[in-house]
Amino acid sequence: MAEKDWKDLSDDEWKNKLSDDAYYVLRQKGTERPFTGEYITADKDGVYRCAGCGQAIFSGDTQFDSHCGWPSFDSAIEGAVRYEKDTTHGMVRVEVLCSRCDGHLGHVFDDGPTETGKRYCINSVAMRYEDE
Repeated sequence: MAEKDWKDLSDDEWKNKLSDDAYYVLRQKGTERPFTGEYITADKDGVYRCAGCGQAIFSGDTQFDSHCGWPSFDSAIEGAVRYEKDTTHGMVRVEVLCSRCDGHLGHVFDDGPTETGKRYCINSVAMRYEDE
């Protein structure tokens, strides 16, 4: 499916394509409960893909254990994500979205422990893991 086609899917098409939890996070900008996601532990070397459109978004070698309750990465695959200012819930944050389908993935913070200084705090349900 071409990039423009992913962004043109109707709400009903997304509901039919995604699980209820993935729909809530990716399309309604929800958040899974902390420490409940499948990919919290940094122990994979493959690729994490957007659960909505399948685009590769994070490499397993950029994941680290931040103990924040969600999978954390210090960088995204170049061009795979885009950013928006998020002022919901009385906070100012930077939202991370899939650049191909506009699915909400999570947020990025400037408090990461690696040389990038970034901590991409991403919902497990917004991704699927693939071995390389």
